[in-house]
Amino acid sequence: MRENTADRNSFRHALTIDPDVCVGCAHCMRVCPTEALRVRQGKAILQNNRCIDCGECFNVCPSGAIVIKQDEFDSIFAYQHRVALIPSIIIGQFPEDVTPDMICQALVSIGFTKIMLVEDSVEYLIPQVRNYVENADCEKPIISSYCPAIVRLIQVKFPSLVGNLMLLRPPLDLTTAYVKQELVREGAAEEQIGVFYITPCAAKIAAVKSPVGEDRSEVTGVFNMDYIYNRILREIRHKDVDPSIAVKYKPLSARSLRWSLTGGEANEVKGSCLAIDGIANVIQFLEKVENEEITGVDFLELRSCDQSCAGGALTAGNRFIAVEHLHKDSVALSSKKVVSDKILCDYKTANEGKTALRRVEPRSMLKLDEDMGMAMQKMERVNRMMCHLPGVDCGVCGAPSCSALAEDIVQGEATISQCVFLQRTMEQNKLSPDHAFKIMKQVWGDDRFKKNCHKPYKSK
Repeated sequence: MRENTADRNSFRHALTIDPDVCVGCAHCMRVCPTEALRVRQGKAILQNNRCIDCGECFNVCPSGAIVIKQDEFDSIFAYQHRVALIPSIIIGQFPEDVTPDMICQALVSIGFTKIMLVEDSVEYLIPQVRNYVENADCEKPIISSYCPAIVRLIQVKFPSLVGNLMLLRPPLDLTTAYVKQELVREGAAEEQIGVFYITPCAAKIAAVKSPVGEDRSEVTGVFNMDYIYNRILREIRHKDVDPSIAVKYKPLSARSLRWSLTGGEANEVKGSCLAIDGIANVIQFLEKVENEEITGVDFLELRSCDQSCAGGALTAGNRFIAVEHLHKDSVALSSKKVVSDKILCDYKTANEGKTALRRVEPRSMLKLDEDMGMAMQKMERVNRMMCHLPGVDCGVCGAPSCSALAEDIVQGEATISQCVFLQRTMEQNKLSPDHAFKIMKQVWGDDRFKKNCHKPYKSK
């Protein structure tokens, strides 16, 4: 449901770990781009200040212990006017015999009263983006704020680049403001309007529940795309959709339809623009930007997922087929003007004074202490720790890397004896084998050291 003013001292996360299901395999710990996961007592635990809700851990968890939370679906019925805000990418998820009209009718069949595509606001947004990039008074490249996982990545891992973020609200916010205005004009009471977003990823849930650059989101609730996809498909396949339902799919412009795909933004901005997808590729590129190795680029479209939103953790279909589907549809729309001047004017009215975001503040994961003097002392201790740690990043200590273990030690969250390499050295002096074994059980749990002939085997 709708959140109150966001807590600026902490992130609200969509990802959660079920300790009863977690097997402590450490797959999640190894893929996390911000080293937000640790293993303690044989279970994965999340460090909230580092997590960016990119969903990489969710994608690799073999036991289903990592869950992406959504709102209760029945919460929509608390509102007389129930808007399903769907991203265009959901259209590409379905088999070709499922038409957009059928999708909209199925959404009405399960309880929504109005269907709106998120990218409906893109035609209004494009000139705003172009003007922002052209007249920016900050250092370039300007970095798109479309992907909330990227915004949080920059906050925690590249805090020196927060000033490069484009401070414009994404289509989700602009379309929400517009649809609310239209319903009020039609006579709806604002308190009876519920706008529910169907999300392809965890980061957008976090962006709704704990937005960056604004106090709160106007979106009422969020549902996972895979959940809604299955409900829609079941309605259609079971012939439960009433063919008399008058709701029809409102087509987007070609460039609006492509907006959520890789290159969708960059292709509409003048100047030197690059589109990069995949969190590992983004991090590698941002490191070069931060080190001033990249010059002459005006705009960066950065997306956390491979193939952008089509590769979101909550999508149901193959991302490559979905992209091809949408590109094919956009070609068919390329010669049509589907957005009137009146609608653009209405978007301007609905978002008057609300198009811009507040300045985004850095939240560096490397910030060891609020006091600068103490932080410097802790950093010196981290550097001293690194002299003794092996630097192999094996993960046996329950931290993803030697540097992460060093930071945990300095913060009082781990001990140097958790490193198995140093344990061998310490055994020559004062650490007994029994004590070393006890330390490892504290990290990996008692069961990890018991004979078990039923461990799953995966051939490569």
